[in-house]
Formats: sequence, structure tokens, C-alpha cells
Amino acid sequence: MALIEIVREVPLTPSDAWRRVTTWERHGEFVPLTRITTTADGFDAFTGIGPVGFHDPMEVVEWREPSFCRLEKRGRIVTGWAELSVEPVGDTGVSRVTWREDIHVVGMPRFMDGVTRASSRALFSRVIDGLLS
Repeated sequence: MALIEIVREVPLTPSDAWRRVTTWERHGEFVPLTRITTTADGFDAFTGIGPVGFHDPMEVVEWREPSFCRLEKRGRIVTGWAELSVEPVGDTGVSRVTWREDIHVVGMPRFMDGVTRASSRALFSRVIDGLLS
């Protein structure tokens, strides 16, 4: 598994930051070749071209709006979990957004965790920065 943590402080109220990072459909705008659809218990990220690709279904297993959410990745290729948290930074009108994720690509040997970690950090930084801008 490859654990990553991305933290951003942004000039948004916690509820505005929360709304932006939990608008699941928008995540696909920042992940190449990926489209997101909501499901009854979370969302599904399909990455590919046309019908060729893979699904990354995620279930929301904990939801405490507007401060915390935990997702479980339920796919055949990508497994693990993600946590999103939003908290105010004092009375400054700034929020701290933290994205923690433990990701595993099925069939990827453990010695490649560093590659998974680096590529995931780059990808999810792009997602968070795009959603919060």
C-alpha cells in the first residue's frame, strides 16, 4: 500500500471547501481519461477510452459534513481508502483541507510502492488544487 497525505490551506470557508472537494463528478476534470458518476453509496471513476479501461468504485463509509468523509475503494484493480477532512484555521476565513489515501494497485509488487506513492501524490495534488481553485 502507498500512503499519501496532501494538505492545502485555502481562502474558503469550511463549507465552501467541503462542497468543492466532495463534488465527486468534478474530480474527473483533473484526472486524464477519467469520468466520474455518482452511485447510491458513493461514486465510480472509469478511466479509459471508450469501453476499454477500468472502474474504480468508491463507497462513502463515513460522512460528517462539512468536516470529514471516508471512502473505501472497492475495485478489482485499485483498492484502499481515502479520507477527506476540512477544518477552519482559526477565525481567518481560511480552511485546511487534508486528503489522506492509502492506495494499492492489485498485482503491483510492494517494491513499486514508491512509484505508486509518487504518481498518486502528483495526481491527487492536481485534483485537490483544481477543485479548490
